[in-house]
Amino acid sequence: MSEPVNRARRALNETPADRLAGGIGDVLAQAYGITDVELYQVDYRLAELLPLTDGDSITNPGHPAWRAFDHQSPILTDGTAWFPVTMRGERRGVLCLSPVPDDREIVADLADIATALAHEVAAVSAGTDVYLAARRTQRLTLAAEMQWDLLPGRSRIRPSFSLAGQLEPAYAVRGDSFDWSDDGERVWLSTINGTGEGVAASLLTSLATHALRNARRAGLSLADQAALADQAIYDLYRGEQHLSALLMELDLRSGMMTVVDAGSPRLVLLRDGDVTEQPLEAQFPLGMFEATDYHEQKFALQRGDRLFVVSDGVVEATGQHMRYGETALDRFLRRTGPMAPLDAVRSLIGDLRAFVAGDLVDDAVVVCLDWTGPQA
Repeated sequence: MSEPVNRARRALNETPADRLAGGIGDVLAQAYGITDVELYQVDYRLAELLPLTDGDSITNPGHPAWRAFDHQSPILTDGTAWFPVTMRGERRGVLCLSPVPDDREIVADLADIATALAHEVAAVSAGTDVYLAARRTQRLTLAAEMQWDLLPGRSRIRPSFSLAGQLEPAYAVRGDSFDWSDDGERVWLSTINGTGEGVAASLLTSLATHALRNARRAGLSLADQAALADQAIYDLYRGEQHLSALLMELDLRSGMMTVVDAGSPRLVLLRDGDVTEQPLEAQFPLGMFEATDYHEQKFALQRGDRLFVVSDGVVEATGQHMRYGETALDRFLRRTGPMAPLDAVRSLIGDLRAFVAGDLVDDAVVVCLDWTGPQA
């Protein structure tokens, strides 16, 4: 690692949390002669790149900034360079720098600095609103604010899997949500198809998510995780409120998937270009009855398999007196094969927005999981 990269890392560690992009300015100017530094963050809808300071957002998909974001590689145009700001697969935006010479070593150094910036933004975001506030083009509803704060991220990449998810309508989502965690040997994924309106729906989903996390972190089996969340919801709502969830646990060494279907969203398998709905054993939604006994089922994934989890808000989306439906969904999912999970999710949401000619009215959640096979 070069000395300028080390100095930039030190500057990021020492700079106040609200001034990270500017904090590396002196290092970039002294080491590379770079005078203009701007961080663009992707908004909640995955539709705009928004500058941290004053300036115009970038919406044109052919813009170099979006090419850097989509392809996750530096893009140089006429002395201006765009670098992905990404941490462990979590795409936060792009870093715009100029002037930048067309020099391979310098570009590699600057890419390392952009990655260090992504890690630092993630580290400080819990203690400052600067980056979260700058990511939005409009005010989030209170329920949506709660839902986005509940998420583990929007994308995740490890050698054996890739994962991404998105909530819609991004600025007004109520109860739909997802959660994930991994320990290098397994990845856990829960997708919730929430019920109700506004803050009440968000509170119900939050209770379910935290109950599932509590059980997972205690080392309980997937069926017991469902049972604990079910009891927590029933104890509070006495059956008057409940929600559907799909709980999944993937063994990253063998590809064996364990599933609990608690009235779940739709699970679709994309394998070798073919799209099939994965048959699941339907069980009661979480919180519907007291002391429900949940059962696990298992099926094996093959290297290169892709799974989509979609809530009913996707299939039931309506435009021009027609519903989107399973046929259109399967046809579109088949086309996502070459895409990275986040790009596949973003493309599907974009297709839905085009279909309804605007933002979705009902909540929708889309999650995409790729298993790339066991790693040494």
